Amino acid sequence: MLRNQVTLVGRLGSDATITTFENGSMVARFQFAVDNQLKKIDSDSKSLYRMFAWGNTANFLTNYCKKGNKLAVSGRLVNRTYVNKEGQTQRVTEVEVRQVVKF
Repeated sequence: MLRNQVTLVGRLGSDATITTFENGSMVARFQFAVDNQLKKIDSDSKSLYRMFAWGNTANFLTNYCKKGNKLAVSGRLVNRTYVNKEGQTQRVTEVEVRQVVKF
Protein backbone atom coordinates (compact mmCIF):
# COMPACT_ATOMS: atom_id res chain seq x y z
CA MET A 1 0.00 0.00 0.00
CA LEU A 2 1.31 3.46 -0.90
CA ARG A 3 1.17 6.30 1.63
CA ASN A 4 1.52 10.04 1.38
CA GLN A 5 3.64 10.55 4.52
CA VAL A 6 6.27 13.23 5.23
CA THR A 7 8.44 13.60 8.34
CA LEU A 8 10.96 16.44 8.65
CA VAL A 9 13.21 17.75 11.42
CA GLY A 10 14.24 21.39 11.18
CA ARG A 11 13.51 24.90 12.41
CA LEU A 12 10.63 27.31 11.99
CA GLY A 13 11.64 29.68 9.22
CA SER A 14 8.88 32.12 10.17
CA ASP A 15 6.37 32.58 12.96
CA ALA A 16 3.08 30.89 12.17
CA THR A 17 0.30 33.18 10.98
CA ILE A 18 -3.17 32.04 11.94
CA THR A 19 -6.44 32.55 10.09
CA THR A 20 -9.75 31.90 11.83
CA PHE A 21 -12.80 31.21 9.68
CA GLU A 22 -16.46 32.07 10.36
CA ASN A 23 -17.21 28.47 11.35
CA GLY A 24 -14.52 28.64 14.08
CA SER A 25 -11.90 26.47 12.37
CA MET A 26 -8.37 27.84 12.16
CA VAL A 27 -5.33 27.29 9.96
CA ALA A 28 -1.72 28.26 10.65
CA ARG A 29 0.72 28.83 7.77
CA PHE A 30 4.50 28.96 8.17
CA GLN A 31 7.87 28.30 6.54
CA PHE A 32 10.05 25.39 7.69
CA ALA A 33 13.83 25.25 7.18
CA VAL A 34 15.70 21.93 6.93
CA ASP A 35 19.49 21.57 6.71
CA ASN A 36 20.68 19.79 3.58
CA GLN A 37 23.09 16.92 4.19
CA LEU A 38 26.01 17.81 1.95
CA LYS A 39 29.53 16.41 1.88
CA LYS A 40 31.10 19.84 2.37
CA ILE A 41 31.34 20.55 6.10
CA ASP A 42 31.41 24.33 5.62
CA SER A 43 28.18 24.35 3.61
CA ASP A 44 25.20 26.20 5.11
CA SER A 45 22.63 24.98 2.59
CA LYS A 46 18.98 24.80 3.67
CA SER A 47 15.71 23.83 2.04
CA LEU A 48 12.64 25.91 2.84
CA TYR A 49 9.17 24.32 2.80
CA ARG A 50 5.69 25.84 2.95
CA MET A 51 3.53 24.26 5.62
CA PHE A 52 0.08 24.58 7.14
CA ALA A 53 -1.77 23.02 10.07
CA TRP A 54 -5.40 22.97 11.22
CA GLY A 55 -7.15 23.10 14.60
CA ASN A 56 -5.25 22.26 17.77
CA THR A 57 -2.00 21.80 15.86
CA ALA A 58 -2.39 25.33 14.44
CA ASN A 59 -3.11 26.66 17.92
CA PHE A 60 0.00 24.95 19.37
CA LEU A 61 2.25 26.30 16.61
CA THR A 62 0.95 29.84 17.06
CA ASN A 63 1.10 29.93 20.87
CA TYR A 64 4.19 27.87 21.70
CA CYS A 65 6.51 27.92 18.69
CA LYS A 66 8.54 30.86 17.41
CA LYS A 67 10.87 31.44 14.48
CA GLY A 68 14.08 29.43 14.99
CA ASN A 69 12.54 26.76 17.27
CA LYS A 70 13.64 23.21 16.45
CA LEU A 71 10.72 20.92 15.60
CA ALA A 72 9.89 17.54 14.14
CA VAL A 73 6.78 17.63 11.96
CA SER A 74 4.79 14.85 10.36
CA GLY A 75 2.05 15.11 7.79
CA ARG A 76 1.30 14.74 4.09
CA LEU A 77 2.12 16.50 0.82
CA VAL A 78 -0.67 18.58 -0.70
CA ASN A 79 -0.68 20.09 -4.20
CA ARG A 80 -2.92 23.07 -4.91
CA THR A 81 -3.38 25.76 -7.52
CA TYR A 82 -4.40 29.38 -7.14
CA VAL A 83 -4.57 32.55 -9.23
CA ASN A 84 -2.08 35.25 -8.16
CA LYS A 85 -2.61 39.03 -8.26
CA GLU A 86 -1.39 39.18 -11.86
CA GLY A 87 -4.05 36.65 -12.92
CA GLN A 88 -1.57 33.80 -13.46
CA THR A 89 -2.31 30.29 -12.25
CA GLN A 90 0.28 29.10 -9.74
CA ARG A 91 0.88 25.55 -8.52
CA VAL A 92 2.39 24.91 -5.09
CA THR A 93 3.27 21.87 -3.03
CA GLU A 94 2.89 22.23 0.72
CA VAL A 95 3.04 19.98 3.77
CA GLU A 96 -0.17 19.60 5.77
CA VAL A 97 1.20 19.14 9.28
CA ARG A 98 -0.70 16.75 11.51
CA GLN A 99 1.81 16.19 14.32
CA VAL A 100 4.45 18.45 15.90
CA VAL A 101 7.17 17.68 18.44
CA LYS A 102 9.06 20.66 19.89
CA PHE A 103 12.65 20.10 21.03
